Amino acid sequence: MSIAPEGYPFITISALLTIPPLVIDGYLWLAVIPLFVTFFMLFFFRDPDRKIPQKEGILVSPADGKVIVCSETYEKDFLQSRCKMISIFMSPLDVHVNRMPCDCRIVDVVHKKGRFMAAFKPEATVENESISVVLETTYGKILLRQVAGFVARRAVCRGQAGDTFRMGDRFGIIKFSSRVDIYFPLALKETVSLDDKVKAGETIIAEIK
Repeated sequence: MSIAPEGYPFITISALLTIPPLVIDGYLWLAVIPLFVTFFMLFFFRDPDRKIPQKEGILVSPADGKVIVCSETYEKDFLQSRCKMISIFMSPLDVHVNRMPCDCRIVDVVHKKGRFMAAFKPEATVENESISVVLETTYGKILLRQVAGFVARRAVCRGQAGDTFRMGDRFGIIKFSSRVDIYFPLALKETVSLDDKVKAGETIIAEIK
């Protein structure tokens, strides 16, 4: 299984911290903690391959986790229209690599500074630190929002305006527990419900009516 490149610094530091206790007599037991952290970092930054659905007229999940919002709303900042919104909460045990929901071109990437309240709270999508990624698609404009959480203090978007992606392509990661919101046109009908577990790039979350 591959590892997300954003995890290499964390894995390297924790692995190096295991060395001193191993070479100093009488301190071998101190290697247990950094060794545990190293294995956790390997687990957390895992980046498994996914089986991307070969089907048209669908959106796949941009994140692993649990659906905590599935509703119709008005998105005032980027889409400026009524749309469907699905929010996915990622626990520390979920894969945190984010994937594109469909074939698209990035129109804009906007970083917003903010708070770091628990990502599952409804107000977190507005008040927390986030990265908003506006996509141009065959369905119209779609908005992805990577939202930092209480533990997650760093979201990474690997794309920039003008970049093109295929459905299921990796585009970023959020380090530690967090959430991803997706806003999409009403022409697409959601195929998931509250509390459903989804996988990035694999679970179909909406399709053309």
